[in-house]
Amino acid sequence: MSESYDFLFKFLVIGNAGTGKSCLLHQFIEKRFKDESNHTIGVEFGSKIISVVNKTVKLQIWDTAGQERFRSVTRSYYRGAAGALLVYDITSRETYNALTTWLSDARMLASQNIVIILCGNKKDLDADREVTFLEASRFAQENELMFLETSALTGENVEEAFVQCARKILNKIESGELDPERMGSGIQYGDAALRQLRSPRRAQPQGSQDCGC
Repeated sequence: MSESYDFLFKFLVIGNAGTGKSCLLHQFIEKRFKDESNHTIGVEFGSKIISVVNKTVKLQIWDTAGQERFRSVTRSYYRGAAGALLVYDITSRETYNALTTWLSDARMLASQNIVIILCGNKKDLDADREVTFLEASRFAQENELMFLETSALTGENVEEAFVQCARKILNKIESGELDPERMGSGIQYGDAALRQLRSPRRAQPQGSQDCGC
């Protein structure tokens, strides 16, 4: 049985190794914590259909390795991504300090229009916090990112992070800022009929379209 959805969005999960990227993806898809999690080698993949603003959206999510030795491999997956979770560990100042590099990579290699949500993961380890909510919130504001603190362990704000990002992309489609027809947009129509509904509207000014011959 084929899946039915209105849109398909390509998503990335990026950030340093050890920030819990794979655990976030696993919690989002499986609704449970991934007890044993080794560092991702290269890229892992997951997908899920969600409901956002009365639309059904399929997220194709690429979970990239955070280790420097895999960076050349993972960068090749950035192209054509519509959205991304940029993840750091609230208990690790080092992972927070690396955010600027990950952000510039995403905007340079994926798209200037990529929608990014900053996720301060491991919110359940608040007692060991090295990065304050206010500091990260300010970084997000300065770089025009959405921001949430998440916990892959408890599930807090995990689904909300993906949903918020997808909602922002839908809003940009509605406003005309993002065009699903543009190659490399990271967005596809999930139903051919939907594409047919929209394309004639763009083509209408050409008088030849009205010709019945």
